[in-house]
Amino acid sequence: MPALRVMVVDDEQLAREELCYQLDRLGEVEVVAQAGNGLEALSAVERSQPDVVFLDIQMPGLSGFEVARRLLESPEAPALVFVTAFDQHAVEAFEVNAVDYLLKPVDAGRLEQALARARRRLSLDRPGPLTDQLEQLVKMMSNRQIRRDQVAVRVGERFLLVHAEEIIYASLADESINIVTGQVTGTSNYRTLDELQARLDPEVFWRVHRSHLVNINKIKEIVPWFSRNYLLRMKDAKGTEIPVSRAQTKRLREYLKL
Repeated sequence: MPALRVMVVDDEQLAREELCYQLDRLGEVEVVAQAGNGLEALSAVERSQPDVVFLDIQMPGLSGFEVARRLLESPEAPALVFVTAFDQHAVEAFEVNAVDYLLKPVDAGRLEQALARARRRLSLDRPGPLTDQLEQLVKMMSNRQIRRDQVAVRVGERFLLVHAEEIIYASLADESINIVTGQVTGTSNYRTLDELQARLDPEVFWRVHRSHLVNINKIKEIVPWFSRNYLLRMKDAKGTEIPVSRAQTKRLREYLKL
């Protein structure tokens, strides 16, 4: 049986390395490429032509769903196995023959099962209907808003639940995420701003800077800054000023007609 040509896509290097290690232990698998984000993944697929792509769902920039949708535009689309931290309830729709999913941390037995399913799909003489089924699944899951109405904020030894719309901003500082509302200031148990942002409404919460996520409905004032950039003065008690990165300045101008 020829070795499956496999590609691993995850924005966390340790997660990629661990999955590659597990794949190597199974044998009859050749990891031909890795990618740390969606754009890298699309380029690497074109270069490496893998049979199977293990695709993380939550990534900055292009999500795994968006990458999948673009890959499916090609009649030579590889088999896709989603890798996700979603719980079982959220991924029930993946239980179809056209696609598989793996929950993090990846179980070796489930990984072997996913590879077997991928081999079966690749051996089909007429994969068209399954590709159509996969495309429908990707659209359905990408449109499904998995959001948190409440977010836990640690204040001292307690965790307080705040409604998402009450969050004014969240910032990365000293390897922790600080969350500020009108009444509460504390830290989050999310490891990264990307993880927190994925649980919030993207139309409301903007990543205006790599270290700052803001609620655009809680901006009090926009202050011109050097090089045609801006500072956002927020509606918290301190009137905190948050810089807008050059990449996000254009989006802000277009949205607010500045």
